Amino acid sequence: MSETESRKWLIAGRVQGVFFRESTRRQAESLGLSGHAINLPDGRVEVVAAGAASALDALERWLQHGPAAARVDAVERAEAPGTVSQGFSTG
Repeated sequence: MSETESRKWLIAGRVQGVFFRESTRRQAESLGLSGHAINLPDGRVEVVAAGAASALDALERWLQHGPAAARVDAVERAEAPGTVSQGFSTG
């Protein structure tokens, strides 16, 4: 069994109002990840996810472009929290 890791990303660009959070939830769940995607007041989206390193790598690659309506300008990796709740929320 692989070890569980957690990661956090801050995504900038046209990422609010384009179903970025919901699309991220679907992608994360398809990869077996837990975590959340939330809108930040500065226009970015924060994504926190936990699971297998290979699944987190796949999510990070997906975050580079996001859903079709999004325009991702930057994906910044930040310090992840120690504990991530089960499931994936967008609130």
